[in-house]
Amino acid sequence: MGWWHVGADTLAASRFVISPLAEATASFITLARGTAAHQGERAWLDAHLPGYHKRLAADPVTAELVRAGLGPRWIADVFTAPPGGAPGGEEAFAEEVARIREMPLDAALADLASELGGVVPPRLRGHDLPGTAAALLDWVWTRTVLPYWPQRRRVLEADIVARTAGLADGGWATAIAGMRPGMRWLGQGRLQINAYDYPPREISGARLFFVPVTLDTGWVAWYEPRRYAVMYPCSGVLAQPGGRPAADPLGALLGPGRAAILILLDSPKSTTQLVVLTGQALGSVGRHLKILLQAGLVTRRRAGRSMLYYRTAAGDTVVSASGSARHLSMVCLMTASPEC
Repeated sequence: MGWWHVGADTLAASRFVISPLAEATASFITLARGTAAHQGERAWLDAHLPGYHKRLAADPVTAELVRAGLGPRWIADVFTAPPGGAPGGEEAFAEEVARIREMPLDAALADLASELGGVVPPRLRGHDLPGTAAALLDWVWTRTVLPYWPQRRRVLEADIVARTAGLADGGWATAIAGMRPGMRWLGQGRLQINAYDYPPREISGARLFFVPVTLDTGWVAWYEPRRYAVMYPCSGVLAQPGGRPAADPLGALLGPGRAAILILLDSPKSTTQLVVLTGQALGSVGRHLKILLQAGLVTRRRAGRSMLYYRTAAGDTVVSASGSARHLSMVCLMTASPEC
């Protein structure tokens, strides 16, 4: 298995951050593979896959770089970069992609050669591969991510809230649990990254970032020896079926804001998470929860310092009877549907 040795100083300084570049890379990977994990990804793919194929057909060098640089267990360094750790927790996409554009060509060629048996496709030799990759990621960001970024960002923020709460309550073993297949905290400073037979990597003294993305993919990236990142699929509404906020008969019965909260409580969530996911004010969320509690549609329990709310059996029945559970919040958040 592949694991990293993480020193106490690195672990103490580790952070969850949002990265627009990581979201663009995750979207690129999904477009390149052309497969969807669920209905929401399928709707997004159907909307953008034709444009992506047209983009590659018009640029044979980019198409060759995609074929060479994206494997089943590996993605070329020219498509990835760890976050820079901006004080506010999020950098602009232009700042992040500039690091890819500035990557030395020799390093990009050496990385490709190491994974391709030492042979780089002739079409790629003599080309600005970092610039080519950066241009493709810029296209993916502008055309397929930016229109939905406010919705996606809310889900990423909610995932970070949940992971941070898990960290406070149960340490890194809890925060990392279920983050990505094959990843877990082994103890004694050992972080298992995947189940592959890779040699251990010493990263003590480096900065370590955990970066959620809304699509069902994940990878790692680093700039040795000082910066490492783990990109993982978020565990929020985008990752699983849920209800559609402001839904049909349920919205008419309870009001759109209260209906949205009830639908989202198919799994326990804190008021902070609900604020992030719905975009409603904290006071509004609190009032809706009070009414739902009095009606017996939700209940609550304490988890460490957090109060978590979730639907009761009666709440499940109301949502199911309204037909709202047959919709996916993912469709709304990936397509920015005006109905949501």
